[in-house]
Parts: sequence; C-alpha cells; structure tokens
Amino acid sequence: MSAGLMFTGSGFVAPGAWVQLPTHPEWGRGQVQSVVGTRVTVNFENRGKQVINTGAVNLDVLEEARPPRG
Repeated sequence: MSAGLMFTGSGFVAPGAWVQLPTHPEWGRGQVQSVVGTRVTVNFENRGKQVINTGAVNLDVLEEARPPRG
C-alpha cells in the first residue's frame, strides 16, 4: 500500500479522514494528518495530536477523506 493511504476494517484512512479510537472514545473525533506505513498521526478533539500504531490498535473511520478539488 502506498504511503499516505491504508485500509482498516471500517474504511480507508488518508489525510483528511475523520476517525475515532474505539479504546479511547473520550478523545473524541480526530482528523488524520498523515499516514506512513502503520503510523497514523491524528489530531483528536479532546487529546490533541497523537501518533497511532494501527498495527496494534484499530481506528474507526467516521468519514473518509474527500478527494482534492480541482
């Protein structure tokens, strides 16, 4: 899979996607900032920027990233 995009059980994770970490729902929704391999940087509403190892935990995709306007 290319850098910047990965698939989880609930959808594609790419910069701009909105996700939630099921093990920490109190963190709120988060917007994906970057994806490099299994490392996803997410800016959560109630926790700030976190690097998530999706090889160890799953992210629920709430809204997939929109393609760039052109």
